[in-house]
Amino acid sequence: MQQLHAYWRMEYIEAPRYAEAMMRPFTELPALGDDRAALIVHRSPLCYLVLNRFPYNPGHLLAVPFREVKDLGELTPAERTALFEEVLVGQQLLTAALKPDGFNIGFNLGAAVAGGSIAHLHGHIVPRWNGDNNFMPVLGQTRVLPQSLEATWEKLAAAAKTLPPG
Repeated sequence: MQQLHAYWRMEYIEAPRYAEAMMRPFTELPALGDDRAALIVHRSPLCYLVLNRFPYNPGHLLAVPFREVKDLGELTPAERTALFEEVLVGQQLLTAALKPDGFNIGFNLGAAVAGGSIAHLHGHIVPRWNGDNNFMPVLGQTRVLPQSLEATWEKLAAAAKTLPPG
């Protein structure tokens, strides 16, 4: 019998669900000063892209405004434009680096949804491949990720260097 190990999931399982430190990760990550450690793959003046530490699929990116807001309506028009431009950059990076067959792109808004305990608006860019939705997430409540976050960051960071300025 083969075994599948996902040791990195313990960080998520053991993390306090509502600790103050967990409430503001999107404010703290850009301030670290080390994009590799923070898993930030792209920055623009108003927003950034970061790899999700608890991804649904390899390359699962989050588009995040630097300014902490809870809802799309709280963004300025410039921030809204920049956020959706950052979503587009994320899709382009993932296409270049990982060549997915499709994407799920969206926002979870409100306290009753997944990720709702984090009061900082963020959009999800989830790459999808034909056949990636198998029995593991449904029956085993486990996701199989064939690549580490660090290896994914390397690919996306390399793709980001090919983007035109702006």
